[in-house]
Amino acid sequence: MDDIANDISSTIGRRIRSERILRGWSLTELADRSDVSKAMLSTMEHGKTSPTAALLVRIAAAFGMTLSTLIARAELQGGRLLRESDQPVWRDPATGYVRRHLSPVSDMPLELIRVQLPAGAKVSFPAASYAFIRQQIWLITGRLEFTEGDVVHNLEPGDCLALGAPSDCTFHAPGPDAADYLVALARG
Repeated sequence: MDDIANDISSTIGRRIRSERILRGWSLTELADRSDVSKAMLSTMEHGKTSPTAALLVRIAAAFGMTLSTLIARAELQGGRLLRESDQPVWRDPATGYVRRHLSPVSDMPLELIRVQLPAGAKVSFPAASYAFIRQQIWLITGRLEFTEGDVVHNLEPGDCLALGAPSDCTFHAPGPDAADYLVALARG
């Protein structure tokens, strides 16, 4: 693992441990709530592995937060301006999915996330990860096949989709190019 991936994994791991301790949970309790093994949680908390998006979503949902919030709490400092060079960028080692957290830390219920999904890649998230948020997806470039429960939406550049009630979702970039899209999350 390179130094940048090591630093990000360590930062996310420390945040997971902090969130767990803040709630007074043992590793066993977090494992039960997230359906992630104690061994994997311990490895993450010690920064010895770079967790996948799927694992982080399950952990974030156990804490009652979004993946974006978990990563933002791990990476961001306060302030109303978040310069591009300071925006946390995270790469899913399993899919090559890259997410950039655009929003500064604030008490606003809105978060902006920019995602680049490599051509051919798929990322799936369970309905539980959307329990407390509303989302819109705006496709910037490429093509995006977004499956929401049993409904498939084929997005072209410039299309904007407002998601419905929480359901299992899959983002797929069918190619030939990567899908570059903005996700707007509203909590509440």
